[in-house]
Amino acid sequence: MLVDKLTTFCDATAMSTAGTGRALIGSQIDTGSVQRDIAEGTPVELVITVHTTFTSDGSATVSFEVASDDSAAIATDASATEHIVTQAFPVASLVAGFEVWRGPLPKEGPAYERYLGILQNVGTAALTAGKLNAFLVGPNGSSKWKPYNAAR
Repeated sequence: MLVDKLTTFCDATAMSTAGTGRALIGSQIDTGSVQRDIAEGTPVELVITVHTTFTSDGSATVSFEVASDDSAAIATDASATEHIVTQAFPVASLVAGFEVWRGPLPKEGPAYERYLGILQNVGTAALTAGKLNAFLVGPNGSSKWKPYNAAR
């Protein structure tokens, strides 16, 4: 499977360690100035995996949100349009290789705004480390995807 840089949100992207609450992470995808429903037609799948094990000085929990907004600086105050919200994972389960989410972008629900991105939502205690991979692929393109260390 090929992963397109233009449809990648996070590529070993460090998580925010600023504290609890929402934070925009990685890159955003600009779907264009004309409003489109990017989930219509051929399904587009989202894959989110842990690249580097997450750590916290406390018992942090982390959920991830796929959100869209009219600005590339996707709002973290809950005013952005949410399309996917994962469960809150305890930091101990967010180890390298863990699959957080794999599935199609929803067709039903609110319309997609121009910019699409990933938010982390940390509860209980701040993270101290951790990196994430998140990207879009075509239908069934993610079914056998597995991360490997760079061979250099």
